[in-house]
Amino acid sequence: MSTAVHPESGLSKSVWSDADFEEMGWHDATVHGLSVQQGEHVPRLLLDLDYIVRWVHPVRPAKSFSFWVAPATLVFEEVWEVQGGLDFTDLHLELELDEVHRLPPPDGREQWPLWHLQGHSFDLRFRAAGFRQYVRRAPQLSPGPAFSAAERGGCSFTELGFA
Repeated sequence: MSTAVHPESGLSKSVWSDADFEEMGWHDATVHGLSVQQGEHVPRLLLDLDYIVRWVHPVRPAKSFSFWVAPATLVFEEVWEVQGGLDFTDLHLELELDEVHRLPPPDGREQWPLWHLQGHSFDLRFRAAGFRQYVRRAPQLSPGPAFSAAERGGCSFTELGFA
């Protein structure tokens, strides 16, 4: 049994990978930045997000959830066949994930599954060899699921988990 890196929130480690996919969830994670970087052979896709480590049920008289949240960098390696779009038809210019899906590749190339980032105002599908997610700072208990830019120290794509 592994010891939690952050016992209060239940976070068991600060660096995750696609091997942990079934244990993870990105519902309502706010995306603060998106970057495409050239990797060794093919591009990498990086997202700077506020990862919700745990939703906390309200205790009476409170009626709203609170959240254990931490800034994180989600990095997809060897990305190709990127398709999708953004839909900012109103003044609400915020990217928020609904779900991340790992789908079987349509051509049988198991080493490059199809990933689907389904958001409230965006949709991305692409092939990638896998991902790593770096929780950059210890989770904080917050009344909301996201931090302001000032609270999180701006946008970052640092690939280092907190100790």
